[in-house]
Amino acid sequence: MAKQNKTVETKNSVTAFLKKVKDVKKRDDCSAIIKLMAKHTGLEAKMWGSAIIGFGSYHYKYESGREGDAPLVGLSPRANAIVLYLSNAKAKPDLLKKLGKHKMGGGCVYVQKLEDIDTKVLTTMTDNSIKYLKKLHQGN
Repeated sequence: MAKQNKTVETKNSVTAFLKKVKDVKKRDDCSAIIKLMAKHTGLEAKMWGSAIIGFGSYHYKYESGREGDAPLVGLSPRANAIVLYLSNAKAKPDLLKKLGKHKMGGGCVYVQKLEDIDTKVLTTMTDNSIKYLKKLHQGN
């Protein structure tokens, strides 16, 4: 039997999740990023797992046979940073330089606060992530 992915789309409320974020600044910044991504993509924010807010979804299937669904883009207010899930971000160093103050780790972009980044660059990176994943996983 295939192993069930932990991070799956849930019916949990994004608003209720954000209300639990103790750091008011981080909560407000995440709300602003959610509004920006929703308006820009036309996709609704949904909870994935217990702590990821995702937009849209795609189906993946690895050569190992493991498969599942994941958000096209997303974010999560973590204790030490706001994590942005943007696929293929490392492949665009020119955009990363323009984004503003951030750190990279794995496939994630970490930012401390919204003022540290250029939201126009964030929307371009969002578009790139969605296009990249749709092209990569078309037909799955």
